[in-house]
Amino acid sequence: MQTENIDMPTDESSRAASIVPMDGPPTLLFVDDDPSILSSLQRLFRPKGFKILTAQSGDAGLAILDCEKVDLVISDMRMPKMDGAQFLERVRAKKPDIMRLLLTGYADITSTINAINQGEIYRHISKPWDDNDIVLIVKKALEHLALQRENQRLLALTQGQNDELKALNAGLEQRVQERTSEIAQVNSFLSLANDKLKHNFLISIKVFSGLIELREGAMAGHSRRVAELARKIAKRMELPAKAQQDVFVASLLHDIGKIGFSDELLAKPVCRLVGEDLVRYRKHALSSEAALMPLVELQGVAKIVRSHHERFDGQGFPDGLPEGAIPLGARILAVANDYDGYQMGILSDRRFNPEETKTRIMQGCGKRYDPKVVDAFLNVIGRPKEDPTRFRELPAAELVPGMVSGKDILSRDGTLLLAADYVLDAAIMRQIQSYADREGIQLMVSIRNDKMFHS
Repeated sequence: MQTENIDMPTDESSRAASIVPMDGPPTLLFVDDDPSILSSLQRLFRPKGFKILTAQSGDAGLAILDCEKVDLVISDMRMPKMDGAQFLERVRAKKPDIMRLLLTGYADITSTINAINQGEIYRHISKPWDDNDIVLIVKKALEHLALQRENQRLLALTQGQNDELKALNAGLEQRVQERTSEIAQVNSFLSLANDKLKHNFLISIKVFSGLIELREGAMAGHSRRVAELARKIAKRMELPAKAQQDVFVASLLHDIGKIGFSDELLAKPVCRLVGEDLVRYRKHALSSEAALMPLVELQGVAKIVRSHHERFDGQGFPDGLPEGAIPLGARILAVANDYDGYQMGILSDRRFNPEETKTRIMQGCGKRYDPKVVDAFLNVIGRPKEDPTRFRELPAAELVPGMVSGKDILSRDGTLLLAADYVLDAAIMRQIQSYADREGIQLMVSIRNDKMFHS
């Protein structure tokens, strides 16, 4: 047996240490019956920063393994008494974690295969070898070994921690069950208290809303009706429960800023407000927000109240917000508020019936109102019923200027010829009549009976 402890040069020492994270330099064992081969290997690996051990037979190599910690073995294939395949098989049985490489100097495929199968070698290297190749192979083998050892260390650490956790869990289960029972009982009490607080909160809101309705006189009940409709729209739009509640509460309190209005101002329809009255009316949303903001629970509600007079087209007040900046709750409240307002005469000189009000809401779709909210609103209360006396059908030849088209006029292929609600003039009439003559058809045109759109 020959043993060398190599002093590691500065550059190669740091390189070897960076290759394999081990305690001290890796130890290599070279086994070959040819001393010149052993000398060549020592000269090649001496500058690389490894601890080198050599043996000239398989038995000598096994003896070294009994007293030295070896990381990697390189054995020649052809040796007397015990060839490389037999030696590496014994190494695997004795120290399975040692990396094993085989030097083969002749084309004996059967022996090499036996070494691979029985000795489970990492690689075989043909003689004569290329110095760079064999050094690279050894470094890769040692890196592989380091990864294996690290995995084993981590597995052992994990297993130990798992065992500790199992021991802890065994004692904790009973305590957890006891604690769970206690917590469940406490939660039950808290749930009851929380439900009571929510109930009392909503009662307080409704009482507050009732104070406003005391000022509304003939219009009493407006806030409650708006709140119920707004909640249904929010539910139809599948808003989260918290958002639905905010919309409901905001609808109850949206007119709180009017509480200081005079009776005369409250009685006037919005369409008749001018001068200072109009200025004060346009500030009531801001006054409502200011009244609610000090309450943390109602700050989201306050933002909805502030913006419920904003318009989808950006022409509303108090901030002139564009569609994307208006809170969804405010867009919902706008539709619900106007639906009740038109019927109560709050917004116009006369009261509209429900069907007329639905039509007005639809006419404001995309301008005053969010189309998605209008769609949900109509799904909640139903679409307006068409009045059969509102339109009449006339042949194209009987049209006269000033008539208003009641429905879209389409060609045979579906092309729009004239949109609904268009005031007819002589030029348009000639185009319609020319189209009917050209196609050879009796074209019937829907005309509005009412004068709402006549010029």
